Amino acid sequence: MEEAVTGFNSETNMGNPPFVGYSLQSKEQKDDMLSIYVDEKGKPYKTAGKIDYVSAWYFKASQLMEDTAIRTAFVSTNSITQGEQVAGVWKPLYDRFGIHIDFAHRTFRWDSEASLKAHVHCVIVGFSIAENKADRRLFDNGVERLCNNISPYLISTETIFIDSRSKPISNVANMISGNRPADGGFLILSQEEKDELIVKEPQAERYIKQFMMGYEFINNVPRYCLWLVNISPAELKKMPNVLKRVELCKQDRLNGAPDRQKLAETPTIFREQLNPDRFIALPVVSSQQRKYIPMGYLNGDIIAGNKLFIIPDATIYDFGVLTSNVHMAWMRAVGGRLKSDYSYSKNVVYNNFPWCSPTDEQKAAIEHTAQMILDARAKYPDCSLADLYDEATMPPELRKTHQLNDKAVMQAYGFDYKTMTESECVAELMKMYQRLVERDKL
Repeated sequence: MEEAVTGFNSETNMGNPPFVGYSLQSKEQKDDMLSIYVDEKGKPYKTAGKIDYVSAWYFKASQLMEDTAIRTAFVSTNSITQGEQVAGVWKPLYDRFGIHIDFAHRTFRWDSEASLKAHVHCVIVGFSIAENKADRRLFDNGVERLCNNISPYLISTETIFIDSRSKPISNVANMISGNRPADGGFLILSQEEKDELIVKEPQAERYIKQFMMGYEFINNVPRYCLWLVNISPAELKKMPNVLKRVELCKQDRLNGAPDRQKLAETPTIFREQLNPDRFIALPVVSSQQRKYIPMGYLNGDIIAGNKLFIIPDATIYDFGVLTSNVHMAWMRAVGGRLKSDYSYSKNVVYNNFPWCSPTDEQKAAIEHTAQMILDARAKYPDCSLADLYDEATMPPELRKTHQLNDKAVMQAYGFDYKTMTESECVAELMKMYQRLVERDKL
């Protein structure tokens, strides 16, 4: 890194800003953000209340660098270069001050010297306003890369901001969040609790469904829930153990925040009651050690929790594109992180993803390879998705079918499967995204 900061003449230690996410900020810190992240008229930017506290240091530094040759570099939490935060943090800096990124180090773990060995996942960003004709330098896992431009996502592409979007920018099915129980855990059952309840009240079995958050989905962990949608009061009263759980759920909701207290009026049901017959399930959080986010089809016997995204009635073509290396590259570039793990966002990743326009032949090829992936998985019924997508244990035929699917999807995009790198793929997707944004403005 020494070479990267050559020419940064002034060195001033200003202390570490608290690495506080916007949801954990105190009232004083939130007020700070609203007073600092303001436009030329002194009006807070709309995103000022939804970005991490360290962003204020970037804003103040940009103000101080105006009309000077000063250059700045900060070590920061990686969240400001990922997901929805990117546009909120960086767009005002580009639009108001005209900053550019001179060098950056992508995510690395910074261990504390404290006895508890706390650690955070950080990035280093060097930025300035003054002209800089030198190559931009991007560091990742000890590897240095020279770039023409570094975007705030810390990738070598044009500077394009991906805004949160409530509906898909392409003409595709909607992705929605799964069901949030908001029950204090009283409508959820472990395998043991389920078995015990059925012994005591056999009639309860018809109201029990398998329940999956992202962890249960990936690791095939048995977990269940009481799915009491449309149950009659008379039937409920015949099951005192079930009724007791409903009463405890009601009390838990009454003790919560105002929006949760409102749910106490309907203690038999989850906050949402989504139960489609067939859907693609995609976990919100997944390990960065996997090349592909494990996703797959579930049916109406399974209730998806709010740590799963679902696409009801999704086609096999949809599955093929979403599980491809093209979509994974987009996700890695614009998605968020939970520490270093992938944190998928429907509003940023899925809703902004530019889908291809395949010919009938190309679409059929993707459908074929997507089904091959499902067939390859089915050969290992004793394995969880965690087993199948572990880079050390992934079955050769599953890896091969994914590679065939990657090739089919890339061909549908007009990408060269043999030569295109992931960064080049992202750069092309960014251009496609920009064209879709411009189309929507017409």
